[in-house]
Amino acid sequence: MGILTLIAAAGEHNELGKNNDLVWHLPDDFKRFKKITSGHHIIMGRKTFDSFPQPLPNRTHVVITRQENFKKPGIIVVHSLERAIELTKDDPQPFVIGGGEIYKMAMATADKIELTRVHGEFEADTFFPEIDESQWKVVAEEYHEKDERHQYAFTYLTYERT
Repeated sequence: MGILTLIAAAGEHNELGKNNDLVWHLPDDFKRFKKITSGHHIIMGRKTFDSFPQPLPNRTHVVITRQENFKKPGIIVVHSLERAIELTKDDPQPFVIGGGEIYKMAMATADKIELTRVHGEFEADTFFPEIDESQWKVVAEEYHEKDERHQYAFTYLTYERT
């Protein structure tokens, strides 16, 4: 089993998104997400998968859904987080990429969190679970100023389980 990593961008109050979409546009964060997750399994809920215009290149998609008949070409469909993790056991670093419910379920088994903390408050209907500071420690931190391409400042935070 590899290192199970949750990867997310969340606002100051753990906001993830609204109406199955992100509430900000941060090109550098997208680039980092692509770089980190390329070549790996990405585990997600069906709604997160549905929010993509098409499957993300160079990644193996594992979609968790309660829908028994959900099928998409080239996508691995499972009905539990446990099964998703089992199928990714040969990947040195599978990633959980959302949504809120899947993050909540995976928090107990994750080894690492790659969180982009977006410095702002947002109206949202989906949230990242609270990070219990007694169980996690920040091992890397990189601040990014607001600029002409990024409407909000943000900080990349890497957490490892203590």
